[in-house]
Amino acid sequence: MPFPRRPPRTEAPSRGVARRAAERGFTSLDDRLPAAEGGALLRKAFPDHWSFLLGELALYSLILLLLTGTFLTFFFHPGEAEIPYQGSYEPLRGVLVSEAYASTLDISFDVRGGLLIRQIHHWAALVFVAAIGVHMLRVFFTGAFRKPREVNWVIGVTLFVLSVAEGFCGYSLPDDLLSGTGLRVVQSLLLSIPVVGTYLSFFLFGGEYPGDEIIPRLYAAHILLIPGILVALIVVHLILVVYLKHTHWGGPGRSNTNAVGQPMVPQFAAKSTGLALMLTGLLTVLGGVAQINPVWAYGPYRTDQVSTGSQPDWYVGFLEGSLRLMPPFETTVLGHTLMWNVLVPTAILPALLFLGLYLYPFLEQWVTGDHAEHHLCDRPRDRPTRTALGVGGITFYGVLLLAGGNDVIAYVLDVSLNGLTWFFRIAMVLGPVAAFMVAKRLCLALAAHDRERLHEGEETGEVRQSVEGGLEEGRRPLSPRERYTLLMKQTPRPLPPPRGERGRPPRGHRLRGALSRWYYGDRDG
Repeated sequence: MPFPRRPPRTEAPSRGVARRAAERGFTSLDDRLPAAEGGALLRKAFPDHWSFLLGELALYSLILLLLTGTFLTFFFHPGEAEIPYQGSYEPLRGVLVSEAYASTLDISFDVRGGLLIRQIHHWAALVFVAAIGVHMLRVFFTGAFRKPREVNWVIGVTLFVLSVAEGFCGYSLPDDLLSGTGLRVVQSLLLSIPVVGTYLSFFLFGGEYPGDEIIPRLYAAHILLIPGILVALIVVHLILVVYLKHTHWGGPGRSNTNAVGQPMVPQFAAKSTGLALMLTGLLTVLGGVAQINPVWAYGPYRTDQVSTGSQPDWYVGFLEGSLRLMPPFETTVLGHTLMWNVLVPTAILPALLFLGLYLYPFLEQWVTGDHAEHHLCDRPRDRPTRTALGVGGITFYGVLLLAGGNDVIAYVLDVSLNGLTWFFRIAMVLGPVAAFMVAKRLCLALAAHDRERLHEGEETGEVRQSVEGGLEEGRRPLSPRERYTLLMKQTPRPLPPPRGERGRPPRGHRLRGALSRWYYGDRDG
């Protein structure tokens, strides 16, 4: 008995109308915007390694900063006119304070949820700068700044500089005793600049220090100028990331000619959304239970007072440390006094540090002669000189950061402040050198251990005794995946000795050859 034929399925009229309407709407949108190309973006491969989420932390911190900062903008008044405080904080009631300080107290004590939002804003600022810094370290140690990503590295360094400037502007807005001390340091820096320093100080502060225009100007820079530049550069940065693709770690199926990872939708989107929610929750908890920047405890700024144990936020702490370690040294030239004890630690030193960060990708390319494109991440141990340079730089920064709190450390540990200052001075010179040597030796030792594992296998922890009575350790071969990963690394060599047309090569070529041998010369595999 034949089965009866099923009638053909007919689409419900309502569903057919909805589908046709959706198709017409999408076609109309695609005629005006690149809607169809958006599918490729949704399928973009994102690396699944945790270190690639550091940039996401910075992005979500910035979003929190924009949201909380918008809320604070409604209640903050960036004025420097003195008024008697009449708010809820009784210890300061009736005291003459600036409008900026009074509005900060009002946000903290009289605006519903104001203190929570203000503290979330401050914590998010610290996380934002830290996330950019750690993200830059990941890019540096893995070589992700190399061709074709040099421009993105330059943009990243600029974002870090702008985030520090943005943080300092916001830190100075409450006009409390602590932030005013920081502005006094800025004024000293401006005055130390030869010839034009006095004019710069008058322009920034609106007259003789402390002036009456510095807070409004910092406020305009904090809510308009610097955020606008930050957002524009982040957009360009993300466009370049999409265009150039992410770098990825080496392994089977991964090379310089492909991009391997999870698609943006749904895997990466779900992971990234979870990270955003966790970051928001963590910063909210910190804003609610971890007090930060209690301006009411410091009091309003007065030019004749300095708060005890004044410490800036961590991202400018290294400048404070360099200022404290610099010996008193001044010279007079043609009637102009050069204050080296202020100019060197607060202007010349950071300028050289950031100039080195800007130029490093191009300097490494020149020294190594490597002009190829790189889409695979280096393991830090496989680039011992670069890794050692990074560790030395971190050590230098860490010493300066600790030196910025030498008075607090001396008080807590009950040691001599002068002795501690000299210890930090010596550590500032010898510490980075020692860290460079130790880090390079460790990288070379780890690379040698990898070669041993390739040749002899992985240790099992077992010891066997032979028939003759000898003892030998047990080993097992590496898995094919791990063996492939270790073997696919590049082993660069120093540049060949330069040759000149008449015997002796030019001095620049000799310098380049010497640097190349120093960079790669002690590698033995």
